Amino acid sequence: MSASQAAVHGLLKTLVAFDTTSAKSNLKLIEYVRTSLESHGVASTLIPSEDGRKASLFATIGPAGEGGIGLSGHSDCVPVEGQTWGCDPFTLTARDGKLYGRGVCDMKGFLGCVLASVPLFMSHQLKEPLHIIVSYDEEVGCTGVRPLIARLGHDLPRARAIIVGEPTMMGVIEAHKRIDAYRTTVTGREAHSSLQKLGVNAISIAAELVAEFDRAEVMLAQPTNDRFDPPSSTVQVGTIEGGIALNIVPKTCTFQWQVRGLPEADPDFAPKRLKAHAEEMLLPRMRRVAPAASIETLHQGSVPAFLAKPGSEAVALAMALTGANSTSTVSYGRKPGCSRRLAARRLSAVRATSLRPMRRMSS
Repeated sequence: MSASQAAVHGLLKTLVAFDTTSAKSNLKLIEYVRTSLESHGVASTLIPSEDGRKASLFATIGPAGEGGIGLSGHSDCVPVEGQTWGCDPFTLTARDGKLYGRGVCDMKGFLGCVLASVPLFMSHQLKEPLHIIVSYDEEVGCTGVRPLIARLGHDLPRARAIIVGEPTMMGVIEAHKRIDAYRTTVTGREAHSSLQKLGVNAISIAAELVAEFDRAEVMLAQPTNDRFDPPSSTVQVGTIEGGIALNIVPKTCTFQWQVRGLPEADPDFAPKRLKAHAEEMLLPRMRRVAPAASIETLHQGSVPAFLAKPGSEAVALAMALTGANSTSTVSYGRKPGCSRRLAARRLSAVRATSLRPMRRMSS
């Protein structure tokens, strides 16, 4: 193992040991990163959450001021409960030439590579700054990076290009789909199951709405873009909950659903179709029995589609760093809107695992 690989391995071992599941605090990991950077003479700015339980970190190496390159990664990981692991998920384990642990690839491996590269960055007379960004809550909508983004160009310098270190097998990803999340609540009327005609069964109405999604997906098949897999927009219901007892007509039913849309697709197509079906086909029938019946849909949040601009500096840089000769797309997204929100601030952004030691990291 080379010195650089050993450094990444040691840093990754420490990073994985921090249980930064999104429901938990990331402050111990952030303090470790801050201390590690400080040992090389690099100061950091912490951007805490409103409740003080979490924080993002922003640090700059090289000359102060606007511009430069940002290396962005998130500190949180998804839960391990209910999963079968062949090792302790929070203990880095080497087996068959691979490293196993929660978050090894997504995305503590990238953070380890960045931290291990700090001495290399410091050894050069950089002509423009290099920024290190560590955020939180990416896995649950990436609310953590948004306060940090709001400060770019104000009390924090704004980079001209951002590389997001999501695991992509070293592929340079220059586009991803839009993601919109919704919660629909159906309110009917309770009744005893022996007198069900006196009630409005919210679960039955919800089932009709879910069936409408199957029909809507046929319409979502246009337009298509063969660079994506699948090549069209998609919609799916992820959770559904309703009713209180077997012998009671359920008054309420709630389901959560998601649309993953192509960059060129109409993001409002699915919710408009659901609303039209509800108002034209379902609510009149429901309100003949229960005038107060309703179907309400709440837009819970979105990740704008990302598409790098032609001639993007970030894409060119990522291709040079990785040795790639082509770019790709993904149907998942950088959930905070980090890439697109930064791009909206006149930045070019690209998803790539940009440091070669990451070729050794797998999970």
